[in-house]
Amino acid sequence: MIRSPGQSFRASPRRCLLRCLCTRFPPLPSPEDFPKWAFEPKPYFRFDILHQSKKSLARVGQITTPHGVIDTPGFVAVGTNAALKAIDFPSANNAGQQLIFSNTYHLMLHPGTDTIKEAGGIHKFTGRLNHPFITDSGGFQVFSLAYGSVQESLESGGELKRSKPRGNKRHWRSDVTGQNAVTVTEDHVIFKSYRDGSKVLLTPESSIQAQKAIGADIIIPLDELPPHHIDRDMLAKSLERSHRWEVRSLREHLKDSQTRQQAIFCVVHGGTDVQLRTKSLDYLTSLPWDGYAIGGSLGNGREELKTLLNWMMPLFNTEERKGKCRHLLGIADVQSVQNAVRMGVDTMDSAYPTKLARHGTLMTQAGLIRIKRGQHAKSYGIKIDDSCDCSTCIHYDRAYMCHLFKANEPLGLQLASVHNIYFMNKMMAAIRSKIYDGEI
Repeated sequence: MIRSPGQSFRASPRRCLLRCLCTRFPPLPSPEDFPKWAFEPKPYFRFDILHQSKKSLARVGQITTPHGVIDTPGFVAVGTNAALKAIDFPSANNAGQQLIFSNTYHLMLHPGTDTIKEAGGIHKFTGRLNHPFITDSGGFQVFSLAYGSVQESLESGGELKRSKPRGNKRHWRSDVTGQNAVTVTEDHVIFKSYRDGSKVLLTPESSIQAQKAIGADIIIPLDELPPHHIDRDMLAKSLERSHRWEVRSLREHLKDSQTRQQAIFCVVHGGTDVQLRTKSLDYLTSLPWDGYAIGGSLGNGREELKTLLNWMMPLFNTEERKGKCRHLLGIADVQSVQNAVRMGVDTMDSAYPTKLARHGTLMTQAGLIRIKRGQHAKSYGIKIDDSCDCSTCIHYDRAYMCHLFKANEPLGLQLASVHNIYFMNKMMAAIRSKIYDGEI
């Protein structure tokens, strides 16, 4: 982790975007500027398309990584701090969870990437030896310090956050968010640690180095995440900066990619702008990435996301692009998953099921159940979901689950998380079967 205590914190991300409007940069490198071996198949990472639907763009595939196989379409659970909330990895594995998404930003701050590297990498550190991990660059969390979460950004119209405590997150300092929290330059981002307020410098190169130390199977380049409500000129400049940062990340990755055995995905940006999204997709897919991630602002709600995917995903279906997997960043509620799969998305990550579980909401074939409601207090012998055979549904009924949540017993969080993770993975397995059977 690179710390830089002497750096200024005066310029906001929005001011930095404005300042770069007048700055000229050299042209981006072309595919010919990268070594030929970088475009060749990797022996340690492979994506095989097993079946292509004739009814839609949906396909069934399999990603092979050094630490295990990922069936696609597949759900990716988010374990921010190299840990899922309220469920341990053996239980998640038994619930069918293959790929876990962890956050470089949080792991840089604690326990530190050097600690994870010294432990032998994230797989040995967590004891999850035979299942794959993916890490992000840290960029999403850093820009969230300035603009808030995706929901907060949408609600505020893209205004910078006011510095304030993070709700019940007592370990978060109140001075690490807001307009003075993040400084963006062409070279780097500077932000404050939520743990001790120290200033941390993040560059495309240091983000890749951090992810190399963590040792995930799939890594993501540093990119800039502007808010949803941003004018087109600023969005275009942000897109260009993301491209420059991603290229720097890729070059850093390629320095030792043949020995590290990690795959790297690009992140296609452009907001909901057709021209900018297309420009980003065309450029990035020409370079030697191992897969494609879809990120940035994905619209204001499910319908805008659906519209975006409807016109964008066919662009991935050309002969030279369709052989690489496609990951949708940060979206995996049930309805969005079903829409995304039809459009050819292979994997998608979200904290949705575990977050629901912690709030006493259980996922079923018939819809969501708020288990804390009094109507479930005497539901003796009634399973959460009649069609579910997860360990929670096998052993416990709705009445007991209602009691656990009413009594604030931690066991309730664990059992609910097991159920929701199992539900998501069983749903994805059913989706794969429907693609094979020509129903999707």
